Amino acid sequence: MEKISYACDKLTQWMGKASAFLVFVLVFLVLYDALSRYLFKMGSVSLQELEWHLFALMFLLGIPYALKHDKHVRLDLFYQHYSKRSKRVLWILCNLLFVLPFCAFVIWHGYDFALMSYLQNESSDSGGLPYRFLIKSAPLLAFFLVALQALSEVIKASILLRKESLC
Repeated sequence: MEKISYACDKLTQWMGKASAFLVFVLVFLVLYDALSRYLFKMGSVSLQELEWHLFALMFLLGIPYALKHDKHVRLDLFYQHYSKRSKRVLWILCNLLFVLPFCAFVIWHGYDFALMSYLQNESSDSGGLPYRFLIKSAPLLAFFLVALQALSEVIKASILLRKESLC
């Protein structure tokens, strides 16, 4: 189980780095777009759509990374006063009862959304990017990765609980 958790963490770490790289790509793309639009009076719908798509990917690929590093939003009003054991039990329950079902919901409903886009060979109506199904598939990938990371968190917390109970 530890090997599975380690593999999930490694994949999440790699996706976090990919997300960080997309920040730099997006900054340069926006800079280029702004300069070409305001200095040379030429703009591109495809370039603007690419910016939106990269922002979506950057955000979606960052979600599992935030979960792994415990940098997500949490109401710490009560949580901060719990014991380590209680926090681990709550962490396991939250991942199993909230995160994983939500991921399953997004993947279940998002699959038809992306599939329909693929079957229709959907592209931008305004002369933008083709293959819109690629960006519509991004939430499927992102929430699959979130589910993997949630499972990894459950495994790690369970291992720590077991080690604590043995001491």
